[in-house]
Amino acid sequence: MDRPIQIGLVGYGKIARDQHAPALRRNPAFQLVAAADPIAQGGDIAIYPTLEAMLDACPDIEAVAVCTPPVARRALASAALARGKHVLLEKPPAASLSEVEALRQQAQSMGLTLFAAWHSRFAAAVAPARLVLAHRRLRYVKIDWREDVRHWHPGQAWIWRPGGLGVFDPGINALSIATAILPRPFFVTGADLHFPANCEAPIAADLAFADANGLAIIAGFDWLQTGPQTWDIVIETDEGRVELQQGGSRLIVDGVVLVDAADVEYPGVYQRFAELIASGASDVDVAPLRQVADAFLLGRRHVAAPFED
Repeated sequence: MDRPIQIGLVGYGKIARDQHAPALRRNPAFQLVAAADPIAQGGDIAIYPTLEAMLDACPDIEAVAVCTPPVARRALASAALARGKHVLLEKPPAASLSEVEALRQQAQSMGLTLFAAWHSRFAAAVAPARLVLAHRRLRYVKIDWREDVRHWHPGQAWIWRPGGLGVFDPGINALSIATAILPRPFFVTGADLHFPANCEAPIAADLAFADANGLAIIAGFDWLQTGPQTWDIVIETDEGRVELQQGGSRLIVDGVVLVDAADVEYPGVYQRFAELIASGASDVDVAPLRQVADAFLLGRRHVAAPFED
């Protein structure tokens, strides 16, 4: 494509301003034209109250990135596809697996690109870790994903409602990495989900998984960690230990640091989106969302102390 892809953001909150907009402005394949958000103000692009208003005012927009809370994504993405626009979905791609499948079928029928953008998979150490693990026999996997919800999501009540995912909002990032780097599919074998007494989504989760060969995988997600935050995956193998730290930006293999890089996730997301549009393809992997859905299906519910933001 000789000219940049005209793109609009749907939802112009913290993640769109902090990650999507800067990544787009650094990518010559795109030109950020406008945003749609009923309450957002300020910024250096035009902001319209609705998706329809944005597309009516900016008919040259060719693609949109949907950055709203999950429960709103399917309707907005479907409306954008109906207007002939390529669509990128922030993680998780929708509130349910059936919603994602409906969008996939709609995009396919119209010959448009749909991209479920698991941003953590584009961290600098994820692809190298996958290559290392492909040549080793795995013995055990431990995932620790623990952060402070009051720091990262202050005042965002939607995350505690049905479809908001609670602690799985960050936890699904860990699962997106695990499903990308482990050599075989794995499945939930047990889960303990801890719901604050005044919330409808969990604040902590302890999960057990296995693959078809019996590989044991455990994960601990906690949204009440203060101080240093933890985003680590440790894999014990027949040749030693492989560690992914700092959300996938640091790789240590048998005690040797192989990758220690700055944040490149969202630049990688938009490089991939541009490639998909250019090739007329879609990328709609739901493996991380399926793991979360299975955890809710199989999980034991425990009542925790009420949460106050």
